[in-house]
Amino acid sequence: MTTTGRPLREDADIESSSDRYAGRFAGRVGEWFLDVQARLTLASLGGLPRGATVLDVGGGHAQLTPALVGAGYTVTVVGSDPSCAQRLRPWLDRGECRYHTADLLALPFDDRGFDAVVCYRLIAHSIDWHRLVSELCRVARARVVIDYPSRRSLNLISDGLFTTKKRLEGESTRPFLLYAPGEIRGEFARNGFRVVADTPQFLIPMVVHRMVGSTAFSRAIEAPGRLIGLTRWLGSPVIVRADRTP
Repeated sequence: MTTTGRPLREDADIESSSDRYAGRFAGRVGEWFLDVQARLTLASLGGLPRGATVLDVGGGHAQLTPALVGAGYTVTVVGSDPSCAQRLRPWLDRGECRYHTADLLALPFDDRGFDAVVCYRLIAHSIDWHRLVSELCRVARARVVIDYPSRRSLNLISDGLFTTKKRLEGESTRPFLLYAPGEIRGEFARNGFRVVADTPQFLIPMVVHRMVGSTAFSRAIEAPGRLIGLTRWLGSPVIVRADRTP
């Protein structure tokens, strides 16, 4: 509760849905980040039929929208404020997805109302991540896909890089929570889901890639870690696929 007695509001998606935040992913390196994310996300949704219903919680950043629509899914995005629809406007205007404003900790959808639920850029800033995961699982019929920053990764040095991140990214840079894989697995298990895959995206902190600003450098420096398995153990953010247990 707040000091005024009003319930706290899950609204971290307002910042991640802004043009200012999108600026963090401008340029060739930013495009590369999003390409890697999209490829791993579609792999995590693999096996769902074309036309399957996908709810993107906090997805006003529109980072996943092109990939989800392009893969033929029926896409609904829910955000905490009407402003979170701004970056979705091209797809909304073409009728390629739908948008709802709602309380992200009390989603206005039926139990198992969507074949899959995705949620990116939110759990790291959530005011109540346990309740958020519970809601994601409640409305998912078969699968939930999230991303989270790993405590097991080079994010452990993130405090030392925060000033640099702030200088590069401005006010869109926010402190974030780190999670251990066991915490994530345990929370899904409590909600009737089993983590069947977790895929770290990058070994080197994303701020380092932004500092250099070269996709050739980024691909080269990430390749050895992928080859020898360091990314698997120390990479972040992690994309998690959790399936509903029978």
